[in-house]
Amino acid sequence: MTDETEDWAERLRANREEKDRFFDEHRQSPIPPKERDEFDGLDYYSPDPDYRVGATVTVHDEPEPVEMDTTEGRTVRYLRIVTFDFELGGESHELHGYRQEHEDGGIFVPLRDKTTGQTTYENGRYMELEPDRELTDGDEITLDFNLAYAPFCAFSETFDCPLPPEENWLQTTVEAGERAR
Repeated sequence: MTDETEDWAERLRANREEKDRFFDEHRQSPIPPKERDEFDGLDYYSPDPDYRVGATVTVHDEPEPVEMDTTEGRTVRYLRIVTFDFELGGESHELHGYRQEHEDGGIFVPLRDKTTGQTTYENGRYMELEPDRELTDGDEITLDFNLAYAPFCAFSETFDCPLPPEENWLQTTVEAGERAR
C-alpha cells in the first residue's frame, strides 16, 4: 500500500471506531438501550481502495422530484439534483444524488447492490457526500463505497427510513462499507 492509501485506511478505521463508540454510548444511538450491553461494534468490509472511484458529475439544473417509499410505508419527496457516472470493476454505472426541497449542503445517495439482503442491510445502504463547493457539470469527485452505511432503521423499528429508488439499484456487488449485523 502507498502512504496515501495507508493514511486513507487509517482515517477510515478511526471513523469506524468513532461511529462504534457513538452507537455504544450515545443517548441518540439507534441501538436500543437494552441491546447496548451486547453491542461490540458494527460489522464492516475491510477497507478496499478499489471501491474509491472517480465519478463524473451531471448537475440537474431543474431537479426532478422523486417520491421515495420508506420503511414505514410512507413516501417522502426528494429532488434528483445530480447524476454520478463511474466505473466499478471495469463496468460503467450511475447513481443519482438527492436533496430534500429547501435543503442546502449534503447530497444523499441511497443505493442497493447485489449484497443487499445478503451481506448488507435488506433495505439498502446510504452514502452522504459533502462537496466543498457547488458541483458543476463535468466535475470529477470521489465516490467512496467504503463509507456506505446502513440507516438507523436497520437497528431499530423506531426509525422510518427512505428506501433507495429503483434507479439507484446497482447491478453489481459492492463489498465495501457496513455489513449487516
